[in-house]
Parts: sequence; C-alpha cells; structure tokens
Amino acid sequence: MKKILGTLIISIVLLVSGVNESVAASPIHTVQKGETLYSIAKTYNVSINNLKSWNKLNSNLIKPKQKLTIASTKKAKSKNPSRSDSKDKVVKEFIVSASAFTANCNGCSGITSTGIHLKSNPDLKVIAVDPSVIKLGTKVYVEGYGYAIAGDTGGAIKGNKIDVFFSSTSEAYKWGRKNVTIKILE
Repeated sequence: MKKILGTLIISIVLLVSGVNESVAASPIHTVQKGETLYSIAKTYNVSINNLKSWNKLNSNLIKPKQKLTIASTKKAKSKNPSRSDSKDKVVKEFIVSASAFTANCNGCSGITSTGIHLKSNPDLKVIAVDPSVIKLGTKVYVEGYGYAIAGDTGGAIKGNKIDVFFSSTSEAYKWGRKNVTIKILE
C-alpha cells in the first residue's frame, strides 16, 4: 500500500510540476496471475531493466495485483516472448548440451521458476538454464529450436546445459539430447 501511495504522490508531483509529461502520464499495469516482468515488458514494448528501474524493483519477482508504472504506452504487436525482433543483436555464442522437458509429467506444475504458465501457453519457446551462465529473462536463439526465453531453471541444469520446452512428451523424446549452438541476444 505504501508503494502505491508513494507512486501516486510522485505522479501528482510530476503532473503539477510539469516535469517529463510522458512519465507523469504513465499508465499503471496491475500484475495478473501468471505474468512475468518479461511478458509485461513485451506487452508494452519496453525493457525489463526499464520496468525494474521505473518501479524501483531489486529483483525479477512480481506478485499478482502488484501495480507497475509503465513509462511507454506503445504496446508490442505480439505477446509471445519467444518471437524474434529483427533488431536482435547476438551478444555471445557458444555450444551447449540441450535436453528437452515438458509440463505434462507427474508432479509438474507447468509453472516455470520465473512464473510462466507453460500449460496455459503451450506455444511458447522457453528454455531452462543455469542462471550463472545465462540470466533468467534473456532472449536466446537455440539451433534447431528457434528463438526462446530463458525462463526456467532445473536441478540438473548446471554450466553449459539447457533444457528446451516442448508441449508434448513425444516432441520432447524426439528432441532427445544433443549439442547445439546457442546465441545470447541483446
């Protein structure tokens, strides 16, 4: 409640002072269950770092009903975080051992460590990573898989290993385990 009140006071001060009209007129986004900073950033066509900065967030964790200030009102055309943008720049490229996973196993919740609901979004391309090698939320290109988001972790995913998500068990088995090139995108 204090954060909301603080945001409201800052918005009023900015409106009255006339400072940076685009920030003062910023919309407020209410976090819905299953949303992540990445999905919200894509929806509004802004960066995760900007979202964190605008809202004074120290981590990527957000909660349902949390209010987030959005300084840009231009919405992205696609809500699919695994789609490519022609402006993507390759920052780093290396070989990883890639296995596959699915959300349809016994005991699987279908919710990644970053809050992506895989059962509700079976067409998303998500990979599990070791966050010390690839930061969560990073957009990547995986050879033979395509553009994806680093949106999960796994107990066996250490070092240069990744898991790629498939909505069906048969697709996951078909992928198997292979060495592939991964490109880290900006």
